[in-house]
Amino acid sequence: MGVGKSCLLLRFSDGSFTTSFITTIGIDFKIRTIELDGKRIKLQIWDTAGQERFRTITTAYYRGAMGILLVYDVTDESSFNNIRNWIRNIEQHASVNVNKILVGNKADMDESKRAVPTSKGQALADEYGIKFFETSAKTNMNVEEVFFSIGRDIKQRLAESDARGTEPQTLRINEQDKAAGGQAAQKSSCCG
Repeated sequence: MGVGKSCLLLRFSDGSFTTSFITTIGIDFKIRTIELDGKRIKLQIWDTAGQERFRTITTAYYRGAMGILLVYDVTDESSFNNIRNWIRNIEQHASVNVNKILVGNKADMDESKRAVPTSKGQALADEYGIKFFETSAKTNMNVEEVFFSIGRDIKQRLAESDARGTEPQTLRINEQDKAAGGQAAQKSSCCG
């Protein structure tokens, strides 16, 4: 909590920054359309509350997530130490192949206030095999890069799974199902 998740999202979606941000209650989201490799991609980015009291609400959103940014504050070592807990939470509630990026925010702060060296952030990202960025929502440092990177990673993963014929991207209710012998059987219920 207080690591700058909402400020990062506001900077990316609206190009603005404010120091007087209110605490996220539960969940918020923004949408931004970007161009990746010549294709228009619509990103729907969910901003989850970092406070413990909202944990049960926020974990429900992991299931449908295609990508997750794990954000900590470089001036707050406890927020960094908490990343392992968030990763365990993701492993329990998100899909196995969800894309993840570790983000150390507030990198614009004076070095005397820094509690987590860049090397420590990179080492943790390497341990989990995920990308790492340091950002500043205030100065707009690496904000676009983080969101474009996760967008590109998701797009690539989906293209690869499409090529293999795995991981369907849409769920079709009442879709005709090819039964044995080539006959089509209509499913009439949501679950059957």
